[in-house]
Amino acid sequence: MAANQGKTLVRGTQLLVEHISEVFRRPSLAAIEIAWRWLFGIPFLLVCRRQVQQILAAYPLDASGAGSIDAQNPWVAATQLSSAATYYAPHVAHVLRWLLPAAAAAWIALSGIGRSFLLHRMGTDRAARMPFRPIAIAALQAAWLVLLAVTLFGWLRSMQWNAAAHFAVNAEPDLIGYFIWAIFLSLGFFTAFALVSWMPAIAAILALAEGRSAFSALGASLRLGKAFTSKLAEVNLVLGIVKLALLVVAMVFSAAPLPFSDELGPGAMRAVFAVSAVFFLVADDFFQVVRLKAFAEFWRIFRKQTAPAGGTASRGG
Repeated sequence: MAANQGKTLVRGTQLLVEHISEVFRRPSLAAIEIAWRWLFGIPFLLVCRRQVQQILAAYPLDASGAGSIDAQNPWVAATQLSSAATYYAPHVAHVLRWLLPAAAAAWIALSGIGRSFLLHRMGTDRAARMPFRPIAIAALQAAWLVLLAVTLFGWLRSMQWNAAAHFAVNAEPDLIGYFIWAIFLSLGFFTAFALVSWMPAIAAILALAEGRSAFSALGASLRLGKAFTSKLAEVNLVLGIVKLALLVVAMVFSAAPLPFSDELGPGAMRAVFAVSAVFFLVADDFFQVVRLKAFAEFWRIFRKQTAPAGGTASRGG
């Protein structure tokens, strides 16, 4: 018990290096995460590409004015892009009415299977492995998706307010105020999502490790106590910052050859962009596994403390 009490004093992020090393030593875990994500992502992107081609075939860029953007004048270009967006908005919305529900259903199903298998394989031996319950995990992945949709909706509405407040029709636009608020609101929503999105993730572990239903596990994730939840939120926030850092690194890597684009040619530049995108996606999937590993380890630490003497972990805590 003394050893376990000592572990609760460790900050959530202090064990991340250990978890990163363990996941790195077991590449099959990251491979599972990459497999289910790419099994969804590649067909989804192909469908999106096909739909874009169909829209452009019926409504060419020249008809919207997007084919003659004035790249030398940013104000004129912004107006032209706004007009083109307004032109294509109803056609894109028509596709999204069926594409988004279908994509959400496919993502929930695949993520339920993939994440359940990942958590099952995360145990180092047969006795420590969690059961394979894809339906329960799919339900919790649906809860995560709803949380993401609410966050994105709030962010988009805040951006609409920001644009309306700083781009008046008959007044000079306030660019400084607009970008200050855009950065502030974007980071605020990103941080808010990172501070609450740990709940479906730890609920998945509660559902498998404690034999709970998806609804019961989600409710239990709200009653874990401040000491436990603070570490989960800390890990989630830090790995969210890691995702931003990976995105910056990928952008820098993809932009580095731009001064030499004439010498390298368009083919080489496309290859650099593709490598940068693959690097970001693979690294992000890797740290998703690290996050789940950290959550599972914290569950073991805290549930051992709440377990009765000589008994198993309490289901109610």
